[in-house]
Amino acid sequence: MPGDRRNASSYDEIVRRTVPTPNGSFRATIEEEHLSRHRAGKAADHIPHPPTVEEQDTLARVRAALAADPSIDLDEVRLAMDGRELVIRGRVPGPATSARIEDVAGNVRGVDRIDNQLAIRGGE
Repeated sequence: MPGDRRNASSYDEIVRRTVPTPNGSFRATIEEEHLSRHRAGKAADHIPHPPTVEEQDTLARVRAALAADPSIDLDEVRLAMDGRELVIRGRVPGPATSARIEDVAGNVRGVDRIDNQLAIRGGE
């Protein structure tokens, strides 16, 4: 019967039944956390296509804006436009660089969304 809470279990009770001895020490890596924030499914698929004139213009503005910021390391970064969505792939030295790239690119006219797929380089 809807609304009947007599047999309802709390989230904690369900977890304890499902995983009797959970390992609370597990912590995802920064890269795993970053990847978990990406969209998934068909809507996230970026199908390669010849860029339109608008996409080329927007990409040129994004590249110019990023090149103007000397704090941004773009050595291993690839940029592409998918409509009005900027797709950023590659590796950067740290999470601050990833966030800065996203901030700068997000302020460029023509960029409505950003799919940040950047990974953080290990050991730096």
